[in-house]
Order: sequence, then structure tokens, then C-alpha cells
Amino acid sequence: MNGAILKVEAFAGLSGDMFLSALAGLADAYDEIIQLPAFLNLETEAEIDITSVEKNTIACKHIKVVDKHHEHRHQHGHEHHNHRHLNDIYKIIDAADLNVNAKTIARDIFLRLAKAEAQVHGTSIEKVHFHEVGAVDSMIDMIGAAWLIDRLGIAKTYATPVTTGYGFVNTQHGKLPIPAPATQLLLLGISTVAGDHKGEMCTPTGAAILGHLSPEFNIPPLKEVKTSYGPGEKDFDVPNTLRLSLCEPATSGRDIMMVQTNIDDLSGELLGAEFQDQLLKSGALDFYLDQVIMKKGRPGVVLNVLVPESRLEELSGVVLSQTSTIGLRYFPVKRIELERRSTEVQTDFGTVKIKEVKTPGGSWRFKPESSELFRIAKQQGISPDEVLRKIIRSMGKEKK
Repeated sequence: MNGAILKVEAFAGLSGDMFLSALAGLADAYDEIIQLPAFLNLETEAEIDITSVEKNTIACKHIKVVDKHHEHRHQHGHEHHNHRHLNDIYKIIDAADLNVNAKTIARDIFLRLAKAEAQVHGTSIEKVHFHEVGAVDSMIDMIGAAWLIDRLGIAKTYATPVTTGYGFVNTQHGKLPIPAPATQLLLLGISTVAGDHKGEMCTPTGAAILGHLSPEFNIPPLKEVKTSYGPGEKDFDVPNTLRLSLCEPATSGRDIMMVQTNIDDLSGELLGAEFQDQLLKSGALDFYLDQVIMKKGRPGVVLNVLVPESRLEELSGVVLSQTSTIGLRYFPVKRIELERRSTEVQTDFGTVKIKEVKTPGGSWRFKPESSELFRIAKQQGISPDEVLRKIIRSMGKEKK
């Protein structure tokens, strides 16, 4: 799969500023995000304020879009929000100093909002007045998120269930249930939990951004390579943050291939350690040779190699160039792997490298690396088996 993988953990809900802050951290874009109002030709209406905060000891940065006209409205005791329509927002997006894909993402996010608002209020998307989400701060949150999603090259998203909160929220339309009606529509098809906190934890802007990302909730094995936290403005007994992680696929049964070829005209010497080292260097996860009787009664071997799909071509080149075979076959396989780790322990022989494996029952079993056994055996003038028994004894464990 081309493009980045994003993992979304909304254990404290979702909002536009939480998304914007976390995405900016992943993209290392805090300096550039300051210029976002200028990119959108909205510098007379808004500016960006970035503050360092802690949420339950987690240090993170909060990006707040400051409405420059808010103080003026407050001092004069009246509100006159610019209640923009969808076409007004599209014009801002189209005129922005952003690339085409970022604009496409932004338009999709706002279209999702417009459809939800129109359905709730029984009107058309063209007639929808964006109130809170049409204000300059929410607008910049969503367009900025679109810009960063494009910049990061997000191609696939996985997510844990979204915590929504529970109870009721006061709005200009009266008291509404949580999730609010528009948010509820935007969350259709998305896994949610109410959580333990009373109040709104998922906003329409956050739900619309997540909806654009079309997350899957059956999360495969992933290797997380970078994590960022986007804080909210409230405080709970859990960290009020959105956690986003850039990931890579972990080796799993989903992307492993079995490569096989039959060989009946090659010396066994040429399939020895040197050839096997080349297999490992070209990505082989494991391999073995089966002795078989081939056509015309010839004795031969079947070479079997497990390799990640991403390195199939490289490994195939080694097999085809280093053996006498004229072809090979391959097919996807699945496998179950136990959790494993490599570590070092202190023994009567000094520091020894071992492998530890976690069983399905939750216990750990260990085994010294074979290279360590042979190294110590040579140094001590004893057999590798005796070294193994002494290591187990000195660690106070029983071999399982």
C-alpha cells in the first residue's frame, strides 16, 4: 500500500482543534501553521496561538485559532457571526494558497457537515447556515486539518472507538442530546462509546474530519513510528487529548508469501550456508528444504521460503540467479506469531543474549541464542548442551 497509515485513538473524544494540533505535531508543522490564516486570505479575521500544555503529565501543544473580532463583539454587547453558506466556504477554499488535493479534502469535510446539518434541519445543503462550524476558528481548524492530511500523505486510517460523552448540551436550538443530532449523523458507521464523562466530547468538526478519513476499526498489527497528542481545552481524570500515530504495516500473515521451487540438478554444496545467507539478506523470514523424488525417479529438493510480499521480487531474483531452477511459484500464507523479544541476562558465564516468547497463557519462556551457546562452549571447553543446562540453573528457571 502506498501512502501513510494513520492510527486514531479518540479515548477523550474529537474536535477540530484537537485534530489540528495532533496533525501538526505529526507533520512538524507548528512554525508553518502560524501562516494558515494568510494561506486562506483570512489574516484580518484570525490568528494562530500555540501554547504548551500538560494533560495528566503528557506534554503537548495546543493550536488555538483566535477570532480577532471576538473582543470587539464582546465589548459592544452583541453578536453578529458571519453565518456562511457552503458556497461561501467553498470560495474561501478555492482561493486559498493550498494544493488541489488539500482543497479537495477540505471541500469533502465541509460537504459532510452540510449534509448532516441539512438533514437535521430539514433543508437543502445550499440553504444550510453554518453557525459554530461557520465561524472562522472552526473553519480554519477543518481546512488546516485537510492541509495536513494531504501533507502527511494519509492513505489508510485505523481507529479505536470514539468516546462521545453523554447527557445533554445547551445550544441555540435548545437542550440537545449528546451526541448532538448533526454529530450523531456524522458518526454513523463509526464505532463509538459513551465513556464515563458527562458532557460533549465529540464535536461535529472532529466527527467530519474523522468521517473523511474513513477509518477501519478492525486494526491489524501495526508498527507505530511517530505519535502526537492534540489536547482539548477541558480537563478530565483521563488525558483530554487525541492521540494520532503514523504507522507502518507489521509483518503478519496478511503480507507473507511462500516461495517454492523444485531442484533436481544442483549440487547440495551450492545450497549450503553461503546460499542461505543470501536468502536471509534478501528478506527471507524462514526457509527449509524438503527431500523429494521428482519426475523420472530423480532425487531432488523443494526449496520453501517465507518472505514479506514487499521483498518478494528481491528474493525471487536471488533464487533464480543462484540456483539451476528455471521458475518458481509463490502464494500468500497466514501465520500466527507469539510475542517475542530479545534481551540480555547475567549468568555464571557473564552477559548472555536470550530470546523470550510469550505463550497464549501469558507466561514467558526463554532460550539462549544458539550462537551464544557455541561461543561459551568453545571458551569453556564443554558441550553446548551443558552450557544451556548451566545457564538455566544459574537463572533459577526451568526450561519449558
